[in-house]
Amino acid sequence: MTKSFRTLDDVDVKGKRVLLRVDLNVPMENGRVTDATRLERVAPTITEISDKGGKVILLAHFGRPKGRDAKDSLKPVAAALGQVIKKPVAFADDCIGEATAKAVGAMKDGDILCLENTRFHKEEEKNDPAFVAELAKLGDIWVNDAFSAAHRAHASTEGLGHKLPAYAGRTMQAELDALGKALEAPTKPVIAIIGGAKVSTKIDLLENLVSKVDALVIGGGMANTFLHAQGVSVGKSLAEKDLAATALRIMEKASAANCAIILPVDAVVAYHFAANSPSHAYGLDAIPADGMILDVGPQSTARIHAAIDDAKTLVWNGPLGAFEMTPFDRGTMVAAKHAAERTKAKKLISVAGGGDTVAALNQAGVANDFSYVSTAGGAFLEWMEGKPLPGVEVLKLR
Repeated sequence: MTKSFRTLDDVDVKGKRVLLRVDLNVPMENGRVTDATRLERVAPTITEISDKGGKVILLAHFGRPKGRDAKDSLKPVAAALGQVIKKPVAFADDCIGEATAKAVGAMKDGDILCLENTRFHKEEEKNDPAFVAELAKLGDIWVNDAFSAAHRAHASTEGLGHKLPAYAGRTMQAELDALGKALEAPTKPVIAIIGGAKVSTKIDLLENLVSKVDALVIGGGMANTFLHAQGVSVGKSLAEKDLAATALRIMEKASAANCAIILPVDAVVAYHFAANSPSHAYGLDAIPADGMILDVGPQSTARIHAAIDDAKTLVWNGPLGAFEMTPFDRGTMVAAKHAAERTKAKKLISVAGGGDTVAALNQAGVANDFSYVSTAGGAFLEWMEGKPLPGVEVLKLR
């Protein structure tokens, strides 16, 4: 898929000032980075440009500041990044202006400089042309390696692509390759597992997927809405009963597109939404009126395994039950482990993404066994919904 994009293979970065947009939005506690996953993801692009003699100028946002705010400074993140890539990372107190231009001007080939949070300037999120121009003065080329921010048309994520020669970084390239293999040019049959609490947040996603996949497994709280729409009594379970007509419309669309919808046939029910609450598996015709469905049952799990076995490609977003509480994590855990086994056996291409999904795969200990796990929450979802992503569109060869 990346044939339609320029990548680092298409440019000689030696001696060039490379404005590199990265995702440094990492979790912090008391001024320390608590999870360096995103830093590790961008490390290959940074070190490659540096090793090839490019001047690496890092652009990134952190948090949602309203103007300059010390707690949202990238300074401690830059220090942590230096430890990850085992190279010194200098820091500039702003991302535009005279002092920043001076710091860039003093760089030698291979140097790395992290600029301060782009969102300290309100013009960043407005994609303000004058702000874009100020940023563009600092670089010769622009490399976008932040797929997680690609659904935003901001100055540093999209605007620069119109001012400077634009390239995809290695993380962006890997993400686009993986996503292309998952839905745009997949090895069929394709199955999608979509879970989570609410249908309302995933209507666009479901409507796009039914026209692209051969089977769609619906789990989590959102499955209850579909079951309710079909006349199943779901007791006190989480269900958006006002969306019954929407659920039926999605099912009709799936039927017209020859996409099999796989809903639970049994469920694990408890009376209290708490870890280790007494629970029992029931068939759908016997859900107690005062019970809550908190996970898929054993028969549903077997059906999901069979669907995974029939597939060549799997796209996964959202857990199948209340995975944050034992024993209601079981359905998600065993399905994740099954998909990981098929992937390791080279029988399945598996792509997963979204915050809860990544947490569930980590909990199951299989995140590294999937073909690709995207840490880009909103961008991954919008891509699955079939929406164009501004930060990707601007990279396309024209």
